[in-house]
Amino acid sequence: MIEAGREKICIHRLVANKKEIIICEGDMIVPDSKPDILNTICTSGIVSIYKKEVGDNKVRVDGNLNIYVMYLSEDSNGKTRALNPSLDFSENINVPNCSSDMNLELDSKIKSIECKVVNGRKISVKVAVELEIKLYSDEEIDIVNSILNQDNIKVLKKETKINSLVAVKENKVFAKDTILIDNVDNLAEILKASVNICNEDIKISYNKVLAKAEAEFKIVYLTEDNRIKPVTTKIPLVGFIDIPNITEENICDVNYQIQNIILKPNSIEEHSIYVELEVMACCRVYEEKNINLIQDLYSTKKEINFKEKQVNAIINRNNIKENKTIRENVKLKDMRNKKMIDVDVLASITKQNKLNSAIMFEGDLEFRFILEENQEITIQVINVPFQHAFENLSDLDTVNNVKINIKSQDFIIGEEGNITCNIEIELILDSYKNTKLNVIDEIEEIGDREEQEYNVIIYITKKGDTLWKIAKKFGSTVEQIVEINNIEEENRIIPDKKLYIPRYA
Repeated sequence: MIEAGREKICIHRLVANKKEIIICEGDMIVPDSKPDILNTICTSGIVSIYKKEVGDNKVRVDGNLNIYVMYLSEDSNGKTRALNPSLDFSENINVPNCSSDMNLELDSKIKSIECKVVNGRKISVKVAVELEIKLYSDEEIDIVNSILNQDNIKVLKKETKINSLVAVKENKVFAKDTILIDNVDNLAEILKASVNICNEDIKISYNKVLAKAEAEFKIVYLTEDNRIKPVTTKIPLVGFIDIPNITEENICDVNYQIQNIILKPNSIEEHSIYVELEVMACCRVYEEKNINLIQDLYSTKKEINFKEKQVNAIINRNNIKENKTIRENVKLKDMRNKKMIDVDVLASITKQNKLNSAIMFEGDLEFRFILEENQEITIQVINVPFQHAFENLSDLDTVNNVKINIKSQDFIIGEEGNITCNIEIELILDSYKNTKLNVIDEIEEIGDREEQEYNVIIYITKKGDTLWKIAKKFGSTVEQIVEINNIEEENRIIPDKKLYIPRYA
């Protein structure tokens, strides 16, 4: 009976990575308390995902769109007003080969919003939402890493490092706060709102992951005396995720998904806006394990059989964060009496190239300037390209995904519409390599090896030969072949050369 030493590893691999555009649309009636719509000025929204579920060959996503429509009213003053409709959606997305036991990581963002005026009391909204779906499978397997009490069995090992999954855990993080506005402002309604999760950080200690981030709220509001004002604030998000046996050497990834958001003005006397945010923090923890994986084996005395299979795994996982400051001077049109209320900054990656030991990413910053003149709002859009290289990378043969966070933004208004833009972005490079592991199992003896009468045989090498293959074929050992033939380079076998192959003694 052949006894084998074994080691447990958890293989965590990416099964599917799919981007899907879903369309959400509906008609909204203007409340009786608001004036008729003349035309829309701009539309924005916030995506909340409150349920996600993996089934056989499909993923179901349930969510909500909190939409802000700024419009020019049809009353005698023609002032800017707002609607805040909500759209629910439920979508089944086909993902081949997925099953309910897989882990789902989901990112969502609004790609485009169309808002059309049907009549003075009705609008039609159409929103394109991009869902990025990543599905992972977890498989715990035993690998054979040694043969016990069998001196006559020779093994061929390969040392490799793999990223073994420690745990996947989720935890809800809640944040409540009151955003103060100027005391002279009596808030009438919120015209526009956005939220961005930024400044992410993690701390590992005492079997817990402390997930920290900030939710940056940017709100444009209307006062009772028809002034339009912006306010920006950051609210801390802090949550503990229990993960036994985690250490500081582990690789830890945290992904945040907004599940619910409430924004509402407090009473006029309070000069403030109440904010409530519910976020799901999903944490994945890996450990880098060195394993000696047996690739092949044979016995010099016995005939043995074994089964082998290939297992897909992830290696060389890395998470690199780098900051980049982008300074750019842009010019806006017709800025004589206009006032800048707010700027939306959207960042995207358009291209990547591998160069020597670096990866160069090309991207685009879209600035949406919201301008006001005599309570009338206009929008100007300017695009600014940028580049960033992650350098001194040891292995470029990897899958590379980049996430961009806007850390800070500052706009200095000059003369004649000249704007100096100072943007600090954080680029997070998530890289890994997919590999196949050859795993041996079910080793058994099937009888004695056929006795050979020779002590030494002369063998003429062929293309593709290795010393291991030759030793296995004739029941010898690599060490004996090297010694008797005075071989200096074991891995360099030249075809049509004579080798002496001794029997194993």
